[in-house]
Amino acid sequence: MSTKPLWYRWARVYFAGSCIIGSGVVLYIYTTPTDEQLIAQFSPEIREEYEKNRELRQKEQDELMRIVRQTSQSKDPIWKTGPIGSPFEKEQRNLGQQLVDYEGFKRMKAAEAQKEEIEKANEELLEVVKITSSAQKGSVWNPVNWFR
Repeated sequence: MSTKPLWYRWARVYFAGSCIIGSGVVLYIYTTPTDEQLIAQFSPEIREEYEKNRELRQKEQDELMRIVRQTSQSKDPIWKTGPIGSPFEKEQRNLGQQLVDYEGFKRMKAAEAQKEEIEKANEELLEVVKITSSAQKGSVWNPVNWFR
């Protein structure tokens, strides 16, 4: 039997446990990279792909949150509601697990980019027309004004 009092032994147990847990937390904080550090370590091709698909992942996350809200408002069990099929049930295994139509999303982004290009071209055209109309009004260098 130990000659130390019972409270001393329990204090040692709590101190050793808190040292182990504290060292684990400190190691986790200082050894786990942040998202920015992790992305910076990617190769340029992977980083470009990551940046390109960021909007798609955000749209998937928004769709998932919409489904979660819809499911939480329902009275049915969580595994019976929502459009996402469970991979553990036979009749739902072959259902699509995609939350966002990738091809539709790409078409939508291409259409938006095309629309922006058209708007930019129209703005440039208006600027050219404005410049040419102001130059034609009273310019000495306008060939139309040479023969008047």
